[in-house]
Parts: sequence; structure tokens; C-alpha cells
Amino acid sequence: MPSSDKSINWPSLITVCSAAILIGTELLGAAWASGWALAGFFQLGPTVEVVLQCVFGLVAFYAIFVFLRQASRVEPIFKREGARS
Repeated sequence: MPSSDKSINWPSLITVCSAAILIGTELLGAAWASGWALAGFFQLGPTVEVVLQCVFGLVAFYAIFVFLRQASRVEPIFKREGARS
């Protein structure tokens, strides 16, 4: 089995997950606040406010996805049993 020669690199996994939680909450908070602030500033109403928050939230989720993809390249989550570190 090809998956049996890999094991989880726990310190890297914890680092990537912790950074993703921190950055993710900041991005989602900024997305929510941006939608609220823009809708309030331009007096767009509650429906447009929710739409803006959702659009900015989707952008934030995409940024989190890109961050996780890049972070897993820098901090490898899986390590091979026979590889030297």
C-alpha cells in the first residue's frame, strides 16, 4: 500500500492548523465588518448588507484555502518513513 509509508508530521500539522484558525478568524471578521461598514456608510439596507458580507466571506474562504495550500507546501504534513530529515 502506498499510504503505509507515510506518517503524520504532528508539529507541522498543529502549526498549520493553528495558523489557519488565527488567520481564518481575522479574515472572516474583517469580511463581516467590511460588509456591515460599507452597507451602513452608503445606507444600502439590511439585505445588501448581508449580500456584501456573504461576498466578502466567500473571498475570505478562498484566501484561507490558498493559505492552507501554500502552508502545507512549506510545512509538510506527511512525512515518509524512510526519508531523512
